[in-house]
This record gives sequence, C-alpha cells and structure tokens, in this order.
Amino acid sequence: MPETQPHPEPWEYTLSIPHDPRAVTVCRRTLRLILTLHGLIRLADTAELLATELVANAVLHTKGPATLRVHWSAGVLRIGAWDADPEPPPPPHDLTDLTDAENGRGLALIRACADLWGWQPLARNGSRGKYVWCELTAAA
Repeated sequence: MPETQPHPEPWEYTLSIPHDPRAVTVCRRTLRLILTLHGLIRLADTAELLATELVANAVLHTKGPATLRVHWSAGVLRIGAWDADPEPPPPPHDLTDLTDAENGRGLALIRACADLWGWQPLARNGSRGKYVWCELTAAA
C-alpha cells in the first residue's frame, strides 16, 4: 500500500492513560495507526520509540493517570505525555554513560532522537503535573 501524502492541516489526538504498564503498548500501537492514517509512516519508528519512553516514564515513575498527546502542524510532529507529578524530570544522561544501564536511558534517548524536547509544569483536570514533550520534523 503506497504511503499517502501528509495532510497539510494541523491535527491533534489525545489519549487518556490509566496507571497501568500495558498503556505503553496501547499508546505505541495507537500512535503507529495515527501516523499511518495521516501519511506519516516514515516517522513511525522514531515516534514510537519517543512515545514509549515518554509514556513509560509517566506510568512507571508516577502514581496517577497520564495523557499522551500527538500534534501535527507545519511539518512538525509533537509527542507529549502529561503526568500528575509536578516534579521536573531528571536531566538526561549522556547515552555513552549508559551502555550497560538497565534504566535511566529514557530522556537520553529522547534527547538523542528528537529534534527538540522539553518539559513544562501543567495542570490538567484540577491536578498539578508536568508535560514532557519532543518534536520530530518531517523531511520535505
């Protein structure tokens, strides 16, 4: 099946995530479907890796629900995860320092694979928390 051209109009999807490790797989598969349907399959592998790290951090390191947000506008795909922990994420390590590490690579992978990343405090549904995001720019 040939890839369709990306739709030029902005779009956004939001997926509410329960505090359940299985949510990581649901988010990854949902993201691939969204990108396929919008003609952005070439971004899917990297986007899945980034979303997996963001959602896994939100589910594994916090106690409440989380939200995955996927936004496309002007050739930029932004993937973000909100969680109910208002504490900032730890600074990312250098990947070369983590070759044998079993954990702690999430933000280092995001920094290495995304074109841009960041975080901000954000309240959602009356809960304080944070939003950690990253961007991928689609090649012309």
